[in-house]
Amino acid sequence: MWSVKLTDSQRDALRALIKAQGEVGPSLSGAMEALEFARWDDLPEAELPWDHVSELATLQGIGEADVVWDLAAGLPTPGKNRPPRRRPPARRPPPPQARRKAA
Repeated sequence: MWSVKLTDSQRDALRALIKAQGEVGPSLSGAMEALEFARWDDLPEAELPWDHVSELATLQGIGEADVVWDLAAGLPTPGKNRPPRRRPPARRPPPPQARRKAA
């Protein structure tokens, strides 16, 4: 995967080069689509439903950042009939008898 930063005129020149190829196959049409989406400042501000993200984080026992990561990856959100994920129990220190035997 390549990542480049182009000026507006460079992007327009690449678009013209692709159009000049005549028949555009799947890879060039994908490149053309990527050039169309390359203007990040033209896109509206992204908004997340924070109430929903917060609720999912609480249900699953994880942080909001993990929920956003899961949603971005396309993972399904837990259903109402699915039990929430629980944290593993904390490790307790061994009883005093076991510590004496180990010493």
